[in-house]
Amino acid sequence: MVRLRDLSVAFSGGRKPVHAVSGVSLEVQRGEVVALIGESGSGKSVTLRTLLRLHPERRTRIGGQVQVAGRDVLAMPARELDDFRGKVASMIFQEPLLALDPVYSVGAQIVESIRRHEKKVTATEAQQRALALFERVRIPSPERRLAAYPHEMSGGMRQRAMIALALACRPQLLLADEPTTALDATVQIQILLLLRELQRDLGLSVIFVTHDIGAAVEVADRIAVMYAGRIVEEGTARELIRSPRHPYTIALLKSRAHGALARGARLETIGGAPPDLSALPPGCAFAERCALATDACRVAQPPVVELAPKHRARCIHTDAAAAIAPTLVA
Repeated sequence: MVRLRDLSVAFSGGRKPVHAVSGVSLEVQRGEVVALIGESGSGKSVTLRTLLRLHPERRTRIGGQVQVAGRDVLAMPARELDDFRGKVASMIFQEPLLALDPVYSVGAQIVESIRRHEKKVTATEAQQRALALFERVRIPSPERRLAAYPHEMSGGMRQRAMIALALACRPQLLLADEPTTALDATVQIQILLLLRELQRDLGLSVIFVTHDIGAAVEVADRIAVMYAGRIVEEGTARELIRSPRHPYTIALLKSRAHGALARGARLETIGGAPPDLSALPPGCAFAERCALATDACRVAQPPVVELAPKHRARCIHTDAAAAIAPTLVA
């Protein structure tokens, strides 16, 4: 469904270009859920938005290959891209209050999306489909909520409405950009379970962006860990949680609040700060924060090491990481 080859994304505007994504290669199969995880600024959302070419073209330089459902996204003319967005690939944005138009009811926005992509559908038919979508995402009193404006809904209801809008034109690929941000814990769980249920029922391919490795494990088949615009480790959710082999993945697992609370210990943190994306170091970007780093890590980019058929890490210290991982992961 998705094939990225050596994707790079740089933004201009300052004295130096900001290299938000550097050399990302990733595949997503049909019906598969892949999670991109990492700290803020690691390149997750930039990668996701590139799949729909949502970045301002005048300030953005994109390199590499981006294919979705066998189509070259970077080569699409504007009209084809308009049809592609929503019908082939659709996005659940991080903040629905900003993504939804405040001057139209939510139902009107869903109806407009359906009729834009399916010319033969009447307004009545589109309204019935919008109602069915609201029922599917379990919005209470769906008839009344269709007429509501975004500001009249709670955060959880808005997110469900955003999911309904994303599914309105029956896409093959769903892009979820931190869909549980700013929601309370109970609603987060409900949204995650709903996404997983919809994915299974509709046979969707999903790329799910989050900074919470626990959420990724709950919904994803595979996980790709990003740091400073690169994928540093990739594997099945089961393999990654049980046998992490990159120091950054281990640090993310160690910093989970759930694990610290279970042990009655203080919450662990990752020392230091991510590098400046306009002045990336020649070697491993995580080296200055890594307890295993040596001089060799700072000289050149580490190679990708194949650890298992579906597990790889970009690190020269995977054996040392494996040795310390059991003491870090609860």
